[in-house]
Amino acid sequence: MDSDEILRVQAYLRLKFQSEGFNLKRGPKNDMVEVFLEDEFLGTLFRDDDEGEVSYAFSMAILDFDLPTV
Repeated sequence: MDSDEILRVQAYLRLKFQSEGFNLKRGPKNDMVEVFLEDEFLGTLFRDDDEGEVSYAFSMAILDFDLPTV
């Protein structure tokens, strides 16, 4: 992903979740970025280009010990 595309996806996440805290940082591969909320790493976002149709897949792992008790 180039810088413009990263900024567009970041703007989408900020708008969709109504939070300016979302930040995307270039990852180790060209087709992915790391997603942060403030300083906390949330997951990875991959770009998929299938026959000219571009989509993005966000993957977030939630650890059991991070869940609140109810």
